[in-house]
Amino acid sequence: MEELDVRIEKILSQMTIDEKIGQLNQISSPLVPDEKVFEEIRKGNIGSFILSTTAQAGNDDADNVSANLLNELQRVAVEESRLGIPVIFGRDVIHGHNTVLPIALTAAASFDDALVKECYRNVAREAARDGVHWTFSPMVDLSRDPRWGRCVEGPGEDPYLGSKMARAMIEGFQGEDLAAEDSVAACAKHYLGYGASEGGRDYFKTEISEYTIRNFYLPAYKEAVDAGAQTVMAAFNEISGQPCSSSRYWLTDVLKKELGFDGFIVSDWGAIPQTICQGVAEDEKQAAELCFNAGLDMEMVSACYLKHLKELIEQGMVSEEQLDDSVRRILRVKLRLGLFEKPYIPKYSVDKDKHKRDARRLAGESIVLLKNKDNILPLNLESSITLAGPMVTDKVNVLGTWVLDGNPEDVTSVLEGIKGNYPKCDINYRDSAFEEEQLCVANYKGDITVLCLGETKMMTGEANSVSNIEISDRMINIVKNAYVKKKPIVALLFYARPIAIKEIEPYCDAIVWCGNLGTETGNAVADVLFGKVNPSGKLPVTLPYCTGQIPIYYNTTAASRAVNGYYDGYLNYHDCQAAPMYPFGFGLSYSDFDISFDLSNRKISLKELEEGKTLKIKIKVRNISETDGREVVQLYVKDVAASMARPIRELKQYKGVFVKANNEEELDFEVGYRELGFYNANGNFVVEKGKFEIFVGNDCYADKKTLLEVN
Repeated sequence: MEELDVRIEKILSQMTIDEKIGQLNQISSPLVPDEKVFEEIRKGNIGSFILSTTAQAGNDDADNVSANLLNELQRVAVEESRLGIPVIFGRDVIHGHNTVLPIALTAAASFDDALVKECYRNVAREAARDGVHWTFSPMVDLSRDPRWGRCVEGPGEDPYLGSKMARAMIEGFQGEDLAAEDSVAACAKHYLGYGASEGGRDYFKTEISEYTIRNFYLPAYKEAVDAGAQTVMAAFNEISGQPCSSSRYWLTDVLKKELGFDGFIVSDWGAIPQTICQGVAEDEKQAAELCFNAGLDMEMVSACYLKHLKELIEQGMVSEEQLDDSVRRILRVKLRLGLFEKPYIPKYSVDKDKHKRDARRLAGESIVLLKNKDNILPLNLESSITLAGPMVTDKVNVLGTWVLDGNPEDVTSVLEGIKGNYPKCDINYRDSAFEEEQLCVANYKGDITVLCLGETKMMTGEANSVSNIEISDRMINIVKNAYVKKKPIVALLFYARPIAIKEIEPYCDAIVWCGNLGTETGNAVADVLFGKVNPSGKLPVTLPYCTGQIPIYYNTTAASRAVNGYYDGYLNYHDCQAAPMYPFGFGLSYSDFDISFDLSNRKISLKELEEGKTLKIKIKVRNISETDGREVVQLYVKDVAASMARPIRELKQYKGVFVKANNEEELDFEVGYRELGFYNANGNFVVEKGKFEIFVGNDCYADKKTLLEVN
């Protein structure tokens, strides 16, 4: 038995049933010293605090708990409780702490997991120094419905990209040594299928086959477990009639046993009693029984376990062995974090300048250039421009949802970014806030009009779903008013979710998808507009032509007739085109790249694949322009004929490469068992004999392909 397990068993052997149940209880933190709370800690009735006072802290005004109070709560736990078990402080550090990064959906557009990992390492350093041990991030829910407000918190519609982002964020948060004073435990959420909420309605039911779950929704969680995520949060939604919080199959049989997860599972806020609303429990006692027996280890704020578990054990409805397993899992995470040795808030210096530089770089790489007619971008350093629209001076909404500790005063606005970095640029602007009726009354003195369009952060995030993703009439009017002046228009889109922009696209000479970029918004935007940064962002999610196309996603299966308009252009609808406005993986550059590789057919045996042999593909990326740039090369696979319907294309690898002007770089890709396999109807991961098409390019429409035969 390892030393860690020995310590766990020693502690466990000394615990009463009440103290064990207390470890499973997480409460919201007091904002001022509270003797009742201190007494509950002394009794061993509190195992964790969530540093939040409401269920929707992402869009509420977040109250901060003082360092002195956190240390006092911990002191009572380690010095005045019978066993001295430290509490663990959790906080919604989602996409930044003091330095705010781009939201997850925006950051995923970078296709740069190494940079994402480094930026999340910075986030952990800032959060740990403020007393945070545990973050409720990353959200790795795959989402194909932009109406769902929480799609902005995840990595988009692709399981491979989602898995890469999950690993990067988890390894960033947790570092190389989880016990280091600047590391925090990560939490992969929301397990499982939350992004498939019917109609995009938050918290609503999902209806997903196990085949679809295993091939699309589960991979990022498997990667999270493999990356060492210490905690997983169960989702609110039900899957085929069973709430995730009370599903023993998904929590215990799959997550803990099949995937080998050895951390603990925490509920979402108040999720256990919500099973009553979902119709599977009559009261809180039965809700506690169902969820605990399913494998849900820690309860967030609702205290059903604290009130009912002991009685359930005495009645034989819940076993003490199950209780011991949950306590072991919680103690394991606390020991791995080093809380027994170092329970109090650490003191160390943080290089905020480095964090801002990294955040600026990530924001720049996350910007996606969608349109650039006549190469209007990049702008001349001495351009005469008119800035208009609600996001010109905005410092709040550009941070995005779920920002608890970022200070808007630290944000560089678009106006400040351009003025500060390019002082020779002649700027005429109108500071137009969202609440004004007339948003565009500038005189348009500039030779180029840059419109900063967007929406408030309250339009996205938890409990903020919409039924219509069309760009608003107010934004359309801004564009049309500007068009009357007959000056070139550059539209900057500060929208967290995908929106339909068909009403403004014809009027714009350039369209730049900015998403929510965080603290360094203005600097990153200025870098791209004026060419200091050559845009390389790629869409992590399809941009629909209109709301009625939803759901529309690139990795769909073919139909019995040619009705999949994503690729073949067939007319699905009488009133709109079948194809999306912009496809998954799409993004322009100021450079032009030629991607080539050997197109000769290849063969490999199934036995060789099972033994670990891979097919190596050497790809040449040539920059055929006069501008240095980074390109994201993407490899897609299509299983031509399988035992089950397989996607028309699936992203299996990507690599970013910087290529100097008129130069060439080579990339090595490998295709093996993992890239060619899928989970079949029996839940087994298999590779079947047959033909596979391998596509390589810079979006999911890649047209260069080779044929691989597995025999």
